[in-house]
Amino acid sequence: MTDTLKEKFWDRLEDTRTGMMAADGARAVPMSHYVVEDAKEPVIWFITAKGTDLAKAATTGAAGEYIISSNDEALYARIEGHVSVSTDAAKLDEIWNGIAAAWFEGGKQDDDVQLIRFDLTEAEVWATGGSLRFLYEVAKAHLTDSKPDMGDHGTIHFKAA
Repeated sequence: MTDTLKEKFWDRLEDTRTGMMAADGARAVPMSHYVVEDAKEPVIWFITAKGTDLAKAATTGAAGEYIISSNDEALYARIEGHVSVSTDAAKLDEIWNGIAAAWFEGGKQDDDVQLIRFDLTEAEVWATGGSLRFLYEVAKAHLTDSKPDMGDHGTIHFKAA
């Protein structure tokens, strides 16, 4: 089940745009994440401003936690790892989009842009059938006196890069 859960996690994470990101020394704040398709490393990217608590925590390689809940209720996850500052201009070019551009007047070249790398160590994942499936499972449970099937749940451990 772990390989199937891992596939569901990455596929659904790409379709989920935001979550709450926290790191040692940085309170949880809403962030948009960027997943690089077909990446060989378990990494999520963030773009933030240099003066944020997250950017400051990333300079120390702090432990981080990212909590997500997809809009369609098909993925819930608590993701752990370590944040670090990145100066990878090619990666910034690759993931830059209109969402990031809305925050920086000078675009990618804005002096305040900070790329954050989040190396994943573990993720507790709930991959469900979504909200309609949830309602169906609850109704079925009432009719059959059984527990509803809420999908896959488990913990994924990622190898260090």
